Order: sequence, then structure tokens, then C-alpha cells
Amino acid sequence: MMNELLTHHWIDGQPYAGGQPVPVVNPATGAPLGEVLLGDAEVVERAVASAQAAFPKWRNTPVSRRAQVLYAFRDQLRAHLDELAELISAEHGKTVDDARGEMARGIEAVELACGVPGLLKGEFGEQTATNLDTFSMLQPLGVCVGVTPFNFPVMIPLMKMAVAVAAGNTFILKPSEQDPGPAVRLAELAKAAGLPDGVFSVVHGGQDVVEALIDHPDTTAVSFVGSTPVAHSIYRRGAAAGIRVQALGGAKNHLVVMPDANVGFTADALAAGAFGAAGQRCMAVTTAVLVGDGADEVVEAVRLRAEGMILGAGSDPATQVGPLISAAAKERVQSMVARAIDAGAKPVVDRSTEVVPGHEGGFFVGPTLLDHVTPTSEIYLQEVFGPVLIVLRVNTLDEALELIRTNRYGNGAAIFTASGTAARRFQRDAQAGMVGVNVPIPVPVAPFGAGGWNDSVFGDTGLSNAAWRFYTQPKYVSARWDEQVGRDS
Repeated sequence: MMNELLTHHWIDGQPYAGGQPVPVVNPATGAPLGEVLLGDAEVVERAVASAQAAFPKWRNTPVSRRAQVLYAFRDQLRAHLDELAELISAEHGKTVDDARGEMARGIEAVELACGVPGLLKGEFGEQTATNLDTFSMLQPLGVCVGVTPFNFPVMIPLMKMAVAVAAGNTFILKPSEQDPGPAVRLAELAKAAGLPDGVFSVVHGGQDVVEALIDHPDTTAVSFVGSTPVAHSIYRRGAAAGIRVQALGGAKNHLVVMPDANVGFTADALAAGAFGAAGQRCMAVTTAVLVGDGADEVVEAVRLRAEGMILGAGSDPATQVGPLISAAAKERVQSMVARAIDAGAKPVVDRSTEVVPGHEGGFFVGPTLLDHVTPTSEIYLQEVFGPVLIVLRVNTLDEALELIRTNRYGNGAAIFTASGTAARRFQRDAQAGMVGVNVPIPVPVAPFGAGGWNDSVFGDTGLSNAAWRFYTQPKYVSARWDEQVGRDS
């Protein structure tokens, strides 16, 4: 009998045992939830061989049939939404409501891919020369690899896998070993929807497994989301292997508050954007840039919200901020907050060392608000990835835009204002891939794609609708048909 507390790989349409087990920990308690098998070279070889064998038939499956399978997969995800949300919450620690929101965005990505018959069309040019037509087609690559982070164990895999599979590729997912269960459940539901064996596989593992997947001669592309140092490393390794790479990294997202912004509305957005999901989002609002007069009023409004937010286990309906993913993450965030205060930041709210009664072993860091942070401080220059909002004060919109321009990251930026002039200038000049106007976390809906700039991304294109070109290769055909083509009589 299979151990239900042991998370297996998913290869060739069924669970596969290979490698060594390591604990999967409940972030709210610090206690083990179960174990996950970390793969090795043999597991990688088996997964790639299965994906390579499945590719020719899936590639030749009509796009309408692929769309039907994806519609069925969408329906499976809807039917099991609450189950998956609870699994995400248990392994990741985010609230169940937040996990439901993640599921909704993941389902949106699958629905986009269901439109593959209309989205995967080439071009046709008639009579481009005498009796000659020229046309293009988009063809799949082959075996594609996705390496995804712990913070969105369903949404990010679906944003990658759905387009890749719809385009006719086979896909191997390497999820985070910190919350691996949802990935395998996705594979089970995809099989139930009719996805052929070998088209979607899940392999667990560490750096050695990622490198083996990238280096495998049958791998054609790798798509990654995670920290900037790892993204850059994967970009270099993939380039050396001669495969396509898209590697999305870290962020330092700025929310600029103009003097004419509605204080209550803005404070709600800052608190939700900074402290929701315990700040463990690459699009979290990490930096409030307060322009001109009114800064004190905004800080006070955010203080009230930060102090009132309920810290606790994600399974508790009252919880607003759950735990961080690990003890190491907790220690890192707490240390960064302490060093920032030592360096001169004003701790308006410091709940970074707060202990949740009954969950003393959990990895909790409470909402923390630091004012008067400088652009040269560590906590501004580095990604924190915790429920910490820092405040920088400037005199003009020009200064705010310069802060964004000179920051190494370029994932997201937002402005809160009642001025259309300021908003239009910001949306044109802010140096970031995703820009919000009175929207704190401006991740576009799936039909528009998503992606950052600068050190927030290396390689090709973005996610969702921006990924069709990544997961396909164009072929250009010049065809001539006239009386000279036939055999002489």
C-alpha cells in the first residue's frame, strides 16, 4: 500500500518512487506533515524518456482535441478547488482564502490555454513572388521543463504548463520540495481530464535535479521562477546547454503615493499588498514611496492596519497573515528587520518577533512597518520576502521615478493618485514590467501575460499569453506551384 504521507514523483501517468525522502514541514507548527522523495539521475532520465516518448503523438494531436482536454482539466480544477486550496494552505501556510485566490488565477491560465485553436495560428502571404506564396507556422519544441517556487505551488505551474502543453509540448514540472503535494495533485487531475501519460510529469529534487534536467540532451526549454541569483544561474546554464530559457527572478516593488491620493484607500492597498501571503510574493508591495505632504497621515493609517492584522495558522478562518515557509526564512527576515532598525530605520510597527499562542514552533513574522528608510540601506536594496513594508520619503514624482529607475529590480511598480496627468506620466516612465494605477499588485490577467524588467527577468518573454512564442518555434515556408513544377511531357 502506498504511504499517503509520502509525496512521490509523477512519471508516465502514475506515482513513481525514486530517490531519498526528506520531511515536508507544517509552517504553522514546525512539525512534519509527511515526506517527499527527492529524485536523482535515474529519476530524471526516466521522466525525460517518458516525456520524449509521448511528444510525437501529442504534437500531432489536433489543437481542438488538446483544447478539449484542457477544458476538462479546467473543470477538474474547479471541482477540486477547495481541496487544493486546503492542501496549499497546509503545506505553504497561506490562508485558505488566499489559496483560493491563487487557484482562481491558475484556472484563468488554463482557460487562456483552452483558446489554443485561435492563439496558435501562423501567417500567410499570397503571391509574395510570381506564383509563390509564403507562410509561417508555430510548432512545439519538445520536452520543456518548469522549475517553480514555493510561494505559488499551483498558480505558477499552471501559468507555465497550460500554455506549454496546449502548444503541443510535453512538460516536466520540478516544484519546490517545501510544498510538493499540490503539484502531484495537479498531475492526477490532468490525467483524469484525459491528458495522455507522459505529457505532464512531476519530478521532485534539489539543485542537482534541476541541473540534470537542464543539461539533458532531450530538454528543449526551461522556464523558472524564483530568486534573482538562481534565475541568473539557470539562465547561464540553459544558454550553455543551447536551450531556450525564461528565468523570472526577485523584485523590489515600489508603490508611489501622491499627495492627492485617498489615504484610507491607499492604506488598505499598502497593508494588503505588503502583508498578504506574509509578503511571500514576487509582486508584494515592499516599498512605499511617499511624495510630498501627507506622508505622516499615510504612515499612521498603515500603522493602524498593521497593528490590527491577525497573525495565525492559515487554516484558521480568522487569520489574515500566516507563517513564513521555513525556520530559515523566519530567521532571515527577523535579522534584516533588526539590522535596518540598527541602521536608523524607525520601527513604526515591529511585530517581527511576535509569537502566536499555541503555535510556538511555527515560522511566524508579524506585519512590520519601517519608516525613514534610505535608498542605500540593505533592507531597501535586497528582497526581504516577508511581511515588511518600508517607507521612503521624497519631494517629487521625479524623485520617485528615479528611485525606481536606479533600483536593480524591475518587476512591478504602482502609483496611487487622483491626477490623470501624474498617472499617465508614471505608466509611461516607470521602469518596471508591470505597472499599476491605483492597483497595488498589477499582475495582468492571463490574456495579457506577465513579466518584469532588469534583474527581475533573464531570457525570453513572460508568462501566460506572453509564453506562446516561448513554447513554440516558427517555421517559414515558401511554396511555389505553377506549370513548371510538373514533369515535362
